[in-house]
Amino acid sequence: MTPRSTRALGVESVRLDPEPLAIEPQQLAALAARIALSKKGVDVRVYDVNEHIKIASYFVVATGLSRPHVKAIYSEIHQRLKDLGERHARAEGIDLGWWVLLDFSDVVVHILQPEARKYYDLDGLYGECPLLDFGGVPLPVTVERSEARAAE
Repeated sequence: MTPRSTRALGVESVRLDPEPLAIEPQQLAALAARIALSKKGVDVRVYDVNEHIKIASYFVVATGLSRPHVKAIYSEIHQRLKDLGERHARAEGIDLGWWVLLDFSDVVVHILQPEARKYYDLDGLYGECPLLDFGGVPLPVTVERSEARAAE
């Protein structure tokens, strides 16, 4: 843990922030996909887009069946990965819950309602990209422990 000193109202306090884990992009994509599945995300896929585009290595695509479902999947991915020290750019689309996008640099997570997924056809656009067998990707031990606690 890293000590972080803060001064508020003339009182110095030290709080410990968790050290960010060194999670590889493939592991991050697999973890995001597993989290989406744990929140009953539908048709969860991870595309290895590394050879096709230069902005990311993996696209995680998941369907939420309603606006609240999309938001619940987003919230769980956001919070669980934040707890592990991972940060994303400002999330897009949360208010509407039609298509939420989380950009973790090498991994971009797309959570869409069924109509949005059909309309934007990300599966068609990236269908030539290899699919990652995210269930078979080994995760760091710390992440596995975190997943086990979340399942309890």
